[in-house]
Amino acid sequence: MFDLPKSTVVKKVIPKNAFDAYTNSKQKKIISEKILRITWANKLSQDTINLTGKDIQEIQIFEIDLKEKLYIKDLLLIIDKAIPYQIIFQVKFNNEFYISTSAKHSHPTNDDNAVVDYTFSTDWNDENELYPYIELKNNLDWVYKKFCEQINDLFQETNSLDELIFLNREHDLITRKIAQLKTSIANCQQFNRKVELNLKLKQLEKKLLELKK
Repeated sequence: MFDLPKSTVVKKVIPKNAFDAYTNSKQKKIISEKILRITWANKLSQDTINLTGKDIQEIQIFEIDLKEKLYIKDLLLIIDKAIPYQIIFQVKFNNEFYISTSAKHSHPTNDDNAVVDYTFSTDWNDENELYPYIELKNNLDWVYKKFCEQINDLFQETNSLDELIFLNREHDLITRKIAQLKTSIANCQQFNRKVELNLKLKQLEKKLLELKK
């Protein structure tokens, strides 16, 4: 998938019921009905590529084959919370795929339940389109940050993964506020109030533009 060294290959099918402890009955049903197969494809670690990191010791590559085309963010979060290492998911249906990965950290009181900080993902793509690449150099912290920069579509050069997460969160928050304001403006009947809302809208749009720069 990412043209990784043979030393990283795992190619191990993971039973869908392996995550039952983290799911409710509805989620178990969705996993059974929507997911065809879960494959642990590759492992990036000191053992396989002679790289480690300060915050990230391993990066796992999972392939998820679907029975129908849909986004499965909630199901990926279940797997992410169950596994303490960073996971890059390739979600596939027929000849299409999308990529998703969640930056996360260990739960302060429960080692069996990771905390997701932010999820980066792409749109659906044809298999003939260019894949994001994984550049294996420096350390695993750097490797993972550079990968997330590729698929976040907004901020291509950041000083750290924390900064990338912060900028994306700010962007998402401002975007939601802009959408809410536009709805309020469309429904507003009072002229003076509408002028006030439009001023706030312009301020937020300016802030969003500055953030992207």
